[in-house]
Amino acid sequence: MSRARRTNDWGFPRWRGYGSATDAAPVRMCDRAGCHEKGDCPAPKSPNSPDRWYFCQQHAAEYNSGWDYFAGLTAEEAAAREQRETSDNAGYKESAHYGWAGSGDGSRSRDEMKALEVLGLDHDADFEAVKKAWRTRAKAVHPDVKPGDAAAAEEFRKLQVSYEVLRAAEERREWKG
Repeated sequence: MSRARRTNDWGFPRWRGYGSATDAAPVRMCDRAGCHEKGDCPAPKSPNSPDRWYFCQQHAAEYNSGWDYFAGLTAEEAAAREQRETSDNAGYKESAHYGWAGSGDGSRSRDEMKALEVLGLDHDADFEAVKKAWRTRAKAVHPDVKPGDAAAAEEFRKLQVSYEVLRAAEERREWKG
């Protein structure tokens, strides 16, 4: 009677030996002529086409640097495409309210960037600089200083809204910790 052979498999995949899976995995190569890197970055061959090139990261960056997403579209078609695609990510925009999302680098949202632009500040300005810029600009166009001036009143309103956006963002950052 033959005896059963003992296995290295004890029920958990991480306990198996490193050489246990020796099957070759298929790798797609970069579609750029002469490149021998792994092509794992898909890129469209032409606008509105399902066909894709597969480039390595270096060639994908080179290809995308000259890509115009709205090439060949009229202004109305480009606006419609932008509207359609921004409506698709409305959940992401809504989640920003709860602090689950933000700008790409995680520092400022689009509204905060616009508010900083209105105040004439750089994107990396701290809140003390925001307060100082708001006070100096608001004093110059305050309705009490320039009564009856509609342009000054509108500028004061823009400054006030910008300050409120940045103040709320600063409070959220402090609350997070």
